[in-house]
Amino acid sequence: EVQLVESGGGSVQAGGSLRLSCTASGINLDDPDMGWFRQAPGTECEMVSRISTDGSAYYADFVKGRFTISQDNAKNTVHLQMNSLKPEDTAVYYCAAGGQMYYTSYVCSGYWAQGTQVTVSS
Repeated sequence: EVQLVESGGGSVQAGGSLRLSCTASGINLDDPDMGWFRQAPGTECEMVSRISTDGSAYYADFVKGRFTISQDNAKNTVHLQMNSLKPEDTAVYYCAAGGQMYYTSYVCSGYWAQGTQVTVSS
């Protein structure tokens, strides 16, 4: 059974940085793509970033140039470095593995992982 545990969230002021981590068990991270999603109150779950098995990365337009996704296969961990944070980045952030990413409603419900809160104040 795949288990994902996010960490690294917190409260920062606008312009600050946070580094999120997602540690996986029951899966080798060199197998599936991994992704980060987020959901703010009253909004839909949205993909933030995704990293493929070949190391290529995708970023949503609203985080391009500010966020960086990386993967440490030795530690079975995926990171999301978030710089130049804005108040609109405030949300619960979730990671997802492989086919889980097709089911955003499940991802952002905490079905597979509990998520980590990021709060950015102006």
